[in-house]
Amino acid sequence: MDQPVFRLAVADDLDAIVGLLADDAIGSQRETINPKAKRSYETAFEAIQKDPRNSLHVVVIRGRVAGCLQLTFMPCLSNRGGDRAILESVRIASELRGQGIGRRFVRYAVDLAREAGCVQVQLTTDKRRVDAQRFYATLGFTRSHEGFKLMLGPDDRHT
Repeated sequence: MDQPVFRLAVADDLDAIVGLLADDAIGSQRETINPKAKRSYETAFEAIQKDPRNSLHVVVIRGRVAGCLQLTFMPCLSNRGGDRAILESVRIASELRGQGIGRRFVRYAVDLAREAGCVQVQLTTDKRRVDAQRFYATLGFTRSHEGFKLMLGPDDRHT
């Protein structure tokens, strides 16, 4: 296999990134490759690129975007004011899983967090992603918290 290249995402990567996010049973429920939705993804991509504490990364193999992740640095008061790195939307193309690419990609992100002076890297994964949970455990991530989410939508009005 050709060596993977890890780099910052560029606008031309966006269709491939959205495809990766939509390419499983869970992701396909919330993501779409429908061209009508493209502007919302472009707007989010532009906002991430403008924020110096946020970045999108891809892994490229044989000229193809084969994985993606978002890395966010968040200042915190806890841990003596140490910054945290948050990993989101970590994906590897389904046909390439199990080949060590994801392991190297997450280590790349952890190294970026370390270089930025972060004291902790955290992530969440859907409880239904049992394989992902095992994968993160092999990288040294521990189940330290119980996560909660509240989805907000146009019909969710709090007065």
